[in-house]
Amino acid sequence: MAAGSGVFVECAVAFVPSNELTPKLIGDLSRVVEENGGTICEPRRNGSIPIEKVTHIVSNTINFEQYVEAQAVMIPVVSEHWISTSIVRRKVAQVRPFSPDPRMIFAEIVVTCADLPQMDKESIIGATMALGGQESKDVTRLTTHVCALSVDAPKVQAALGKGFKGKVVLPHWFDACFKLGKRIDEGPYLLPDPEVMKKSTEDAIKIPSNKNLVGATSVSPAFLPVAADGQSARPPVTVFQDRAVMLGADLNITARLAKAIGDIVVDGGGELVHDVDDCDMYICQYRDGDEYVYAAQSCKEVGSLSWLYSLIVNNQWQNPLHRLLHYPVPRNGIPGFKDLRITISNYGGEARIYLENLVKACGAEFTRTMKADNTHLLTARNSSEKCKAAPEWGVAVINHLWIEESYAKCELRPINMPQYNHFPPRTNLGEIIGQTFLCESRIRGLFYPGGGERVSSSARRKRKILEIAEENAYRRGPAEGVVIGSNSDFDVMRDDEEDAKAPSLKPQKSTAVETPVRSRHARSGKENDTPPTMSTGSRSAKAKARDILQCIAPDIALYEREKKRHSKTGAPWGGKRAADLAEKEKASKTTTSPKHNQEDEEEGPKRPSKKPRPSLPDVQMRLVVTGYTGWVGDSKKEDHDRRKMRALGILIVQEGQACDYLVAPQVVRTVKFLCALARGAAVLSSAFIDKVLEIGEVPEADDFILQDFEAECKYNFKLERSMARAKANRGKLLQGIPIYCTEGVRKGPDGYKSIAEANGATFKLYRARSGTTIRPTTAEEDGFAKPEPVYLLSGNSPEEKQMWGRFRSMAEKGNMEPRIVDPDWLLDVGMAQQVRFDEKFLMEKRNHDESG
Repeated sequence: MAAGSGVFVECAVAFVPSNELTPKLIGDLSRVVEENGGTICEPRRNGSIPIEKVTHIVSNTINFEQYVEAQAVMIPVVSEHWISTSIVRRKVAQVRPFSPDPRMIFAEIVVTCADLPQMDKESIIGATMALGGQESKDVTRLTTHVCALSVDAPKVQAALGKGFKGKVVLPHWFDACFKLGKRIDEGPYLLPDPEVMKKSTEDAIKIPSNKNLVGATSVSPAFLPVAADGQSARPPVTVFQDRAVMLGADLNITARLAKAIGDIVVDGGGELVHDVDDCDMYICQYRDGDEYVYAAQSCKEVGSLSWLYSLIVNNQWQNPLHRLLHYPVPRNGIPGFKDLRITISNYGGEARIYLENLVKACGAEFTRTMKADNTHLLTARNSSEKCKAAPEWGVAVINHLWIEESYAKCELRPINMPQYNHFPPRTNLGEIIGQTFLCESRIRGLFYPGGGERVSSSARRKRKILEIAEENAYRRGPAEGVVIGSNSDFDVMRDDEEDAKAPSLKPQKSTAVETPVRSRHARSGKENDTPPTMSTGSRSAKAKARDILQCIAPDIALYEREKKRHSKTGAPWGGKRAADLAEKEKASKTTTSPKHNQEDEEEGPKRPSKKPRPSLPDVQMRLVVTGYTGWVGDSKKEDHDRRKMRALGILIVQEGQACDYLVAPQVVRTVKFLCALARGAAVLSSAFIDKVLEIGEVPEADDFILQDFEAECKYNFKLERSMARAKANRGKLLQGIPIYCTEGVRKGPDGYKSIAEANGATFKLYRARSGTTIRPTTAEEDGFAKPEPVYLLSGNSPEEKQMWGRFRSMAEKGNMEPRIVDPDWLLDVGMAQQVRFDEKFLMEKRNHDESG
């Protein structure tokens, strides 16, 4: 493609790896973007996105740490489908329809109307577009829904005649979604035989399951979740990597449970701390107490025990404000709920447990049966015996949205609002339960106002970013709280009066690189148009957001650097750790008191007391060491040096354990090197150990980052880029990719198993008598999706070659693409920290080349 051309020529795209967007898919999408003129912004060394460089962030979820920062500077966050749609249309697609924010309930819906009154059509199209949908004048291959009253409409008949694969729905479905502010299942509204037209509201409906409630039904679960799939050993929970977790005293958990949680955190690369100043995550049950208030004011991540357990189970960061019971509860409930008696109907399973706990968290009394003294009935349908009796007894009948929004906004909401009294026919509202977000500004105003000089400057900067993001969000309606990024230049106008009132954000002197001013190319057309029903933040707000972020970026970089030094090397002096060290030094100097000395002089010489064993300092750095020549053949020197380093707070750990750094003389493709790299360890030169032993202090680790240009050329990768990718991947590079291995592979399968599993792959041995372990499917069953590759690591022995045909047959029957490769493929992927493939690794090609 010619330079300066392509769909994405003006786009700088960053990807966010997650369970919904795997590193393998990111690799495929990155190639598509680059082939069409775009630029891929690689993560920083710590795995974060360089916000100041990007124009678009591609993520299939809003659950990532930098989402609020992206909102503050209005960087659009879009799902992966934005890329494919842009390619199909041959121009950059709008960002609104591809927002991963679940509050944009019609995102990725493309609708056209057939034979509807003009006013109804305009209402449906306008509201659909405001909530993330798109209009299509005619039925095209991108159209997902046709809105019609009958399949006899000419537009519908023409679409069906051409094999339309989308859905034809009644306009009643859109109306129900608008009234609730949530997207319900369109099944009962599908033409030609809509269920809502032939069945009554009295007919039974299956109670739906709801994935939004998994791990979020209680604020304080009774048990720590077991390892996934019943595994005896839990894989490292890498979501805690480089995080310090503090458990609040009000959790009232046993010492055994606290130790189990601590082991999980430490094994995942984090640490368990006991001081709010040192923590990144604060876990508690109630929204009160000095520690909670200080943690919240300092913009720490505050969550409940169920949030912590959810992180452990999913191994992916989640915003604790996105599930009502993932955040601590108010000890005295919500004002106005104290004298209410609430019961529920038509909700089942986890939804019943969740609503019971939510009623109690609000401060009301929950009753399992309904009596005349009940005040409210929460129901998923208005067709039960309770619903019939309630009006006669003066009991208010409403859906669960009333109590969810009351709890989220910390106030008793009026029951006469339309969305609380709407019950779509043939729908059980249990399918949309658990989708309401907490309102952070309301919680702050009631439970942790102020802060001022008490909190650090970095906390004040984080608070400023939160406030700017909130200012950019929509204020009312179903999409309340959503920020849609803008692709236009920020206005240079400033609100001088407001800036004068704001705290000084003048950057300190720092070695951090200043955030460059990023110019964006404004686009014309409908991309930036905003429906009249919803408004974005003012241009002055955008300018203020950009100015402040640009101003504080050096300070944030300096803060992160100092925080890293504090947590890893213990370099800075101050805080609780400094006080503890001073106390230890004082205690070590005063081994005997003056009184004891005087007695010794009077009584004559005595046998000298045993010298107290000095206590070791806290571990500040965990190293994995490979190939260090200074210890080869000299175990005594190694033991002496290890003890000396441990006395400085440096612990050398074994392969497979949590580590902060990997030390090696050069790049080597060993199991230890590749496993440590997969865990996100920074790679240091062996000169780091030499320097520590020479000066007896811990130097700045970043000054010893390994440089090995020869190996980078040989293996076609960049070490610094691989370290950054590993931090972002968090051990999930090969997530969802099955890798098989023969027993006769060179050097044995154990090392490859360690490397594959360190990167999140599913690893299995493939033997001569192995049965079929890939379920046979057809292309139709897989939705005509492109076959995914499945790998077999194999050698070239006759015994191994005999298994190749059976492996291919098994893969093809499962609609997968078989790839029989040299084990070097796995080493190449692990070193680059990118799922890439070259045909040179195929065993058949190697055999052909060797024979040729």
